[in-house]
Amino acid sequence: MKSIQELFDVQRPVALVTGSGSPRVGNAIAWRLARRGFRIVLHCNTSIDHARQTAAEMTAEGTEVLVVQGAMDDADDVARMFQEIDDRFARIDVLVNSAAIWSPKRLEDVTADDVRKNLEVNTLGTFIAAQAAGLRMVKQSRGGAIVNIGDWAVVRPYVDYAAYFPSKGAIPAMTRSLALELAQRNRFVRVNAILPGPVLLGSEVSDEVEAANRESTLLKRVGTAEHVAHAVEFLIENDFVTGTCLNVDGGRAIYAGDPMQVDHRTD
Repeated sequence: MKSIQELFDVQRPVALVTGSGSPRVGNAIAWRLARRGFRIVLHCNTSIDHARQTAAEMTAEGTEVLVVQGAMDDADDVARMFQEIDDRFARIDVLVNSAAIWSPKRLEDVTADDVRKNLEVNTLGTFIAAQAAGLRMVKQSRGGAIVNIGDWAVVRPYVDYAAYFPSKGAIPAMTRSLALELAQRNRFVRVNAILPGPVLLGSEVSDEVEAANRESTLLKRVGTAEHVAHAVEFLIENDFVTGTCLNVDGGRAIYAGDPMQVDHRTD
């Protein structure tokens, strides 16, 4: 397997991770790539203090860091952020689309604006960033890698997220389409997606909810942000994988419960 320097033909490749300001999955991904030798672009919308703290900690470890701030559903904001990256680094080797919104709401209470906002941030925001990064990558001799973050549960959705799931359901189709489009322009540009399962549930989650999430997986445990970050690293490093949507879900997408606990009697 090639080193990241060989893969991108540059000593310190540049990685932008959207939604990496707050201490969640995007932040863990940014840290993993920083420790692999990437120069890091941290993105936030409202979590600027968290992003600056992370930048300071990364800088102390020897990583060159740029913090960009903006709304992913605002094309002007995204264009400005990529201009800042151009001005600082004059290249972009990796984009990880981790920024997203989600919040539970009963179907009866969901409005058109709720659906629209989810689509604009989670779907359109992912597309705009991937388009901006991808069209820069095609001009580079060794292309680049884009990793979108989707959601395993688009195939088995759960209640109270009717505005959210359509926005994430588009990610697999978008990933395949962009993989095709960009490879036609430069065969060294790859686009893949991660579909996480239950990871980083948060301190506010009750013991009952955590237990339910644990039991819902085939592996009987909840994942971590590091599981997702490791999968992202794999998709960046393996230059023969593109157009793939990789479940990182402990087998939840294929698990329908323990068959030994099901009563199959018909009488």
